[in-house]
Amino acid sequence: MNEHPLIARRSLSTELVERLRDMIVDGSLRAGDKISEPDLCDRFGVSRTPLREALKVLAAEGLVQLTPNRGATVARIAPEAVEELFPIMGMLEALAGELACERLTPPALKRLETMHATMVRHWQADEWVPYSRLNRAIHEAIFDIAGNATLSALYQTLMVRIHAVRFVARKSAERWAEAVDDHERMMAALRARDAAALSRIMREHLQHKADMVREALAQLDSTRN
Repeated sequence: MNEHPLIARRSLSTELVERLRDMIVDGSLRAGDKISEPDLCDRFGVSRTPLREALKVLAAEGLVQLTPNRGATVARIAPEAVEELFPIMGMLEALAGELACERLTPPALKRLETMHATMVRHWQADEWVPYSRLNRAIHEAIFDIAGNATLSALYQTLMVRIHAVRFVARKSAERWAEAVDDHERMMAALRARDAAALSRIMREHLQHKADMVREALAQLDSTRN
């Protein structure tokens, strides 16, 4: 019996994008791995055309690199890019946090509380894929609440460049607990509408993420040597 059921023809491209994204996030496809189109076509029972469409979507997200005559590989980020991009991301998130505290409404806070509680439950159950999805959704929600279109556009531009590791590089148990603690402190600052505290916490959170990515890249390099 096929343990990977064939994909229904409705919403084929969307289904493929989601399944391939999950394979990258859960480590079935690792950073730097070449993606075998024949294997994936056989696995999901699809032709190459919708698969290639899905790979283009993932390339736009920064999760996949498409190279002429070489096909697709799972993207990875260079160490120097970590040093350049994460401090900028930290400042953008800090500003978004300040603005969000000023504009936060009770319904928006309730939505964040629900997302956060669900994310914590996924952490407690060691469910990395749904945890990482909610993690990203919470950060994006804070930018939405901030209500600054230019700030959000800058954030999304940089997210494409670091998405391949920010939400894909697996955390150690210690780093994962640290990330959840950061989010607990973020929620406390939001409840208190403490803009200065949230700004500081979000900068620290991005620094912790940068440290985690450095560790993940070093581990990846050691396993390939």
